[in-house]
Amino acid sequence: MKIGVPKETKADESRVALLPVGVETLVDRGHRVLVQRGAGEGSGFEDSAYIQAGAELLVDVQGLYEQADLVVKVKEPQQHEYDLPREGQLVLTYFHFAADATLTDAMMRSGATCLAYETLRDGTGKLPLLTPMSEVAGRLSIQAGAKCLESAQGGRGVLLAGVPGVAPAHVTVLGGGVVGVNAARMAAGLGAQVTILDVNLDRLRYLDEVMPPNIRVLFSDRSQLSEELRRSDLVIGAVLIPGARAPHLVRRDDLQRMQPGSVLVDVAIDQGGCFESSRPTTHQEPTFVDEDVIHYCVANIPAAVGRTSTLALCHATLPYILRLADGGAAAIRSDPDLASALNIDGGKIVHAAVASAFPHRKAS
Repeated sequence: MKIGVPKETKADESRVALLPVGVETLVDRGHRVLVQRGAGEGSGFEDSAYIQAGAELLVDVQGLYEQADLVVKVKEPQQHEYDLPREGQLVLTYFHFAADATLTDAMMRSGATCLAYETLRDGTGKLPLLTPMSEVAGRLSIQAGAKCLESAQGGRGVLLAGVPGVAPAHVTVLGGGVVGVNAARMAAGLGAQVTILDVNLDRLRYLDEVMPPNIRVLFSDRSQLSEELRRSDLVIGAVLIPGARAPHLVRRDDLQRMQPGSVLVDVAIDQGGCFESSRPTTHQEPTFVDEDVIHYCVANIPAAVGRTSTLALCHATLPYILRLADGGAAAIRSDPDLASALNIDGGKIVHAAVASAFPHRKAS
């Protein structure tokens, strides 16, 4: 099989979908790997490393798509790339279709077989290709939020840890999944007082047992959420419904309950965002202010640490790339893990959660 690795073009995206060692592994199995020139530079992997591993370097991304049977990316195709995927081609990347009707329509028109990292489940029901980036994003959300709280950034001028005689910041984390746990631990490690809100009582019981004493866990309902918003300096939106659009837990009128200069970090923005007032931002212009509340809604948070994120992502994805390369499209039918990643095939939405976001599109 011919595997193509294009250079990412999303704003400020520094990751690459395949390490040189991954290229070497694929080539050793008899596959050809086409890498666009400069694809790995953002995360510290030079073209020479890919050549040494056995890759064929291409300058033209269109030529890469024309030749590749399987295209492996990090982020969804951008609008100028919509015409590149072709009928029958396998495309594996983070798609987040439920939050983007235009992208969904374009990929349906392309006829490509679209497999999404974010919906792939393993035999235990976990999300192994989403987890590493959720870990990175959860930890970075606290770094970003702490910076936004500084006076020079328009924030309340609050230090997460506080100092002797001055109370630490109060951080609220919405969702006790991978993002939420990593955010909470990071904030707690910096000395903040942290609350995790979730609706899963079993999850709350588990977190109550394993979290440090400056993290408390509470059941999430409208009353409790309103109280937490009122007292929070920093709120992390970490809600996930795999494949589906994120629910708006914080409504626009809730912002009026928050303290001026407080910060919302919406890690769920790739799936549409869990704050009603959210809109996607970039690393170059990461924030905006609405109702005196700072919003950080960067749509590719892990790209801020491209090398760490690339290593973490590629360690997780390579086994599945190998399965696709060795088995081709037939592997999707025989491999339950790969089947769970299938979102669009033959012009139709085939993933239930994605279909629920677009009830008027063709689905099967």
